[in-house]
Amino acid sequence: MKETGIINHIEIYVSNLEKTRLFWETLLIQNLGYKIYQQWKNGISFILNETYIVFVQAKKTVPEYNRTRVGLNHLAFTVPTNKMVDKIRSQLLSFQYKELCAERYPHAGGTESYAFYFEDPDRIKVEVVSKE
Repeated sequence: MKETGIINHIEIYVSNLEKTRLFWETLLIQNLGYKIYQQWKNGISFILNETYIVFVQAKKTVPEYNRTRVGLNHLAFTVPTNKMVDKIRSQLLSFQYKELCAERYPHAGGTESYAFYFEDPDRIKVEVVSKE
């Protein structure tokens, strides 16, 4: 069966849904082909094919998320070209989101990788990597 093993969805609790929504709409809808899937007072989800990502307003925001502790380290998304990585990077930097490893761009992941790393509003590390 073709769908076996494909991630159905990922759900992430966030400290500020409004800020999170702006960030992820920029990345997912404007650049990666996702659509809004579900919306409710305390959450939103974005879907691409059969996989969706859910963001829910957390009731408890302490302790804050920290990618160096046990748990999620980062989410990585593939794009077809180096030019698309550059475009998304420029767009997110224009909104003043924090870039990670800027001094090693575009090869922070190694000489064989063309990628951009940045943080969402809760400091979740996000990677956009080229297939090129």
